[in-house]
Amino acid sequence: MSNKKEYEISGMHCASCALIIEKKLQKIPGVSKANVNFAIEKASVEYDKTKVDDNKIIEAVKDGGYGATLISEKTHDHNSISKEIEIKKERNLFVLSLVLSLPILVLSMVLKNMSLESRMVQAFLATIVQFYIGFRFYRGAYYALKDRTANMDSLITIGTSAAFFYSLATTFIIEGDVFFETSSLLITFVILGKWLEARAKGRAGQAIQKLMGLRAKTACVLKDGQEVNVPIDEVVVNDVIIVRPGEKVPVDGEVVSGHSSVDESMVSGESIPKEKNIGDLVIGATINKTGSFKFKTTKVGKDTMLSQIIKIVEEAQGQKAPIQKFADRVSSIFVPVVIVIAIITFIVWYFIIGATFVAALMVFTAVLVIACPCALGLATPTAIIVGTGKGAEHGILIKGGEALEIANKIKVVVFDKTGTITKGEPEVTDFMSYGVSDNDLLSLVASLENVSEHPLAESIVKYAKNKKIKIIEPTNFKSLSGHGVEGKINNRLIFVGTDKLMSQNNIDIGSEVKSKKYQLEGEGKTVMLIAVENKLTGLVAVADTIKDTSIEAIKKLKDLGIRTIMITGDNKKTAEAIAQKVGVDEVMAEVLPEDKAKKIKELQSNGLSVAMAGDGINDAPALAQSDLGIAMGGGTDIAIETGGVVLIKNDLRDVAKSIRLSKQTMNKIKQNMFWALFYNSIGIPIAASGLLRAEFAGLAMAFSSVSVVLNSILLKRKKL
Repeated sequence: MSNKKEYEISGMHCASCALIIEKKLQKIPGVSKANVNFAIEKASVEYDKTKVDDNKIIEAVKDGGYGATLISEKTHDHNSISKEIEIKKERNLFVLSLVLSLPILVLSMVLKNMSLESRMVQAFLATIVQFYIGFRFYRGAYYALKDRTANMDSLITIGTSAAFFYSLATTFIIEGDVFFETSSLLITFVILGKWLEARAKGRAGQAIQKLMGLRAKTACVLKDGQEVNVPIDEVVVNDVIIVRPGEKVPVDGEVVSGHSSVDESMVSGESIPKEKNIGDLVIGATINKTGSFKFKTTKVGKDTMLSQIIKIVEEAQGQKAPIQKFADRVSSIFVPVVIVIAIITFIVWYFIIGATFVAALMVFTAVLVIACPCALGLATPTAIIVGTGKGAEHGILIKGGEALEIANKIKVVVFDKTGTITKGEPEVTDFMSYGVSDNDLLSLVASLENVSEHPLAESIVKYAKNKKIKIIEPTNFKSLSGHGVEGKINNRLIFVGTDKLMSQNNIDIGSEVKSKKYQLEGEGKTVMLIAVENKLTGLVAVADTIKDTSIEAIKKLKDLGIRTIMITGDNKKTAEAIAQKVGVDEVMAEVLPEDKAKKIKELQSNGLSVAMAGDGINDAPALAQSDLGIAMGGGTDIAIETGGVVLIKNDLRDVAKSIRLSKQTMNKIKQNMFWALFYNSIGIPIAASGLLRAEFAGLAMAFSSVSVVLNSILLKRKKL
C-alpha cells in the first residue's frame, strides 16, 4: 500500500544537507521516492506503509543529525509559530556573537594589544563564539563525516577551527600572531547570513501564510432552532450556518435561504463580488458583503476549496523542477571539491610561493568560507515558492516546478471550443420542419434528446419545455459519439445528428436543406438534421455564445508568440466562423472526443510543446496527452482536476497569465543560477589569490545566499 506524507525538517544549513537527508531516506527499504526541499525545510516521502512507518522515517532523519516532524492539518499554525521562533533565535545568536566578537576586534585590530592578558581575554570570548554559537556547525560536520560526505558545516568548521586553534596555540604554546577575530567574525557573519536568509525565506513564502490566515475561526451554527457559535473544527457536513453582513463564510456549502453578494477575491482573485441566491454555492474564507443568508455545509476541513488550494500550492512548492537536478549534481560534489581546492591553495602558498604558515593558513580559510553551496541550493526553490504563491493569489494554481518549467517552453495552445472559448450554454436559434408540424417534430426530437447527456441536447429539451411541448419516453436509444443520436418513439425510427449520420443511413438531404444548413453554419451555428422513418423532416440550429474574454485571451497569447488552435466536434464551416470571431490561428473541426488526444500527439510529433486548455473532465485524455494540461475551473473540486495548471476563475485570459508567470519565474531561476555560479567562480579564485581577508570572505558568502532569495522575492513586483 503506497502512502505519501510530508515532514518538517529542522537543522539544515545548505543544499548539501538536503541531499544528505534525501539519500538517507531513499536507502530505507520500502521508500519509493523522497524529495527534500532546503528552501521550505520540508521532506515529501512516498513509501509502502506495510514496510515503513513515520517513526522509521523520523529516526532516519535524526540519525543524520537533523530533526523531523510529521506535518498534519493541525500543525500549520504551529509550523508558522516555529518559523517565527527560529528567526528570533537566529537574530539573538547574531547579536550575542557580535557583542562577543567586537571586543576581540577592538583589542586585536584597533588597539593592537597583543599582551598575554589581551590574548587570554580574546581566547575566552572566541571560545564562547566557537563552541556555543558555532556548535551547530561542529554537529553538522560530525554527522556529515559519519555519513562519509561533506556539507557547508564542514567548510565553516574546518575554516574557523584552523584560525581558532592556531590562535589558541600561539597564545599558550608557541609564538606567533593570533586570529581570534577571524574565527569569531566568520561565525558572526555566517549567523547574520542565516538570520537574513530566514527572514527572506519567510517573505518568499508569505502567499501560503496569507491563504492560511484566511480561514475563519468560528461559525454560527443553527442547532435545534438556536444560534450557536462553535469552533470551525466542530462544523460538520449538513450543518446549517448563518452568515451576516461583513462576516466570513466559514466553510463550503449551498445557500438554502436569503441572498447576498460575496467577495471571492481572496480565493479566486476575482475582484467583483458575486450574487448568491438559493441553490448557489459559497466558498469558505470568502467575505459576505450586504445581505444575510443561511447555507448548508457540503465540505469541511481538508475538503474545502481553500484547503485544497493550500494543499496544491504546498505540494507545488515542495516539488523540484527539472532544472534543479543540475544544481543538485553540482551541490553533491561542491563541498569536497572546495576542500581539495583549499588544500591545494595552502600547498601552493606555503611550499611553492614560500609564504609564511600564517599567510597560507588565512588564504586556506578564506577559500573554505567564501564558497557558498547555499546560493545554488536556493536558486530554484525560492523562485518556485514565490511564483506558485503569486499564481495562487491570482487564481492560478500551478502544480509544481515541472509544470512551471514546461509552461515556459509552450509553443502551441489548443483550446476546446465548448465551455472554454464559448460559455458552454448553447441555445436553439432556428427550428425548421418539412412536411410535418413544428410542434410534432419538436416533440419527437426533444423526447429523444431528453435521454442524451450532450450539452446541445439540453438546449433542445429546454427549448421544447419553454414551448410546453410534450416529452415522450423513447426506446432503443443509442448515442453515436460525434455523430448524433437515434431511437424509437411510438415505434417510429428517429435520427438527429450530422450529415454523416444521414448518409450512413442512406437518407437524402436535398439541395434546399443543404443550402440552409450551409448558411446557418456560416453564422457560427451548429446544425443538426432530423430524419423520421429514413426521411429528412427538418433541422435544428444551436449556437453557443462566445465568452467575453475569449478574444482578448487569444490576443494575449499571440502577443507572447504562441500559436493558437481550436479543437471541436463541430463541422468545419461552423468552427471556422467561431474561430474567425475570436481570432485563433487554426481550427481542428469534426474531431471525435476520443480523437482529441491523437490530434495533440500529431502536433507533438512535429517537435512542438503543446498545452491543452479544457474543462478537465470531458477533455481528460487530451489534457493528459498534452505537455501541459490547463484545466478551467468553475467548481470546488479543484484537486481532482487533470492537468498541471488549474484556473480557478474559469477566465481564459489566465492561460496567458499562467504562461507569462512561468516565463518570469524561469527567468528568476536562471538569474539565480547564474549569480550562484558566477559568485563561486569569481569568489574562490579571489580568495585563493589572497586578496580577501577570511572574515570578509565569510561575509560575502553570507550575503550571496541572501541575494538569491531577495532576487526571487522581486518576482512579486512583476505584472501578469
